[in-house]
Amino acid sequence: MIRQTTLGATRFTQLRSLVKLMQTGAITLGGNGPGKIYGRLNCRAGKRMKVQNRVFFQDEAQAIQSGFRPCAVCLPAAYKQWKATL
Repeated sequence: MIRQTTLGATRFTQLRSLVKLMQTGAITLGGNGPGKIYGRLNCRAGKRMKVQNRVFFQDEAQAIQSGFRPCAVCLPAAYKQWKATL
């Protein structure tokens, strides 16, 4: 899990680091730390979250291992499967 705030001192350096990580495949999913929700990087719900709450994962397994659940907006099938296990 990578927190956005640890990627640089300014918003610009954070975004440059994020682009590099996405291009190399080091991150493929984003999440909301306090809400413990993960989803696709282009999720409309995730785009509204505060910078200090953003976290990133290499894959779904890493997100689940960190205690996060799938987003109902961008990952509806995974969310339904997770919801059925409750």
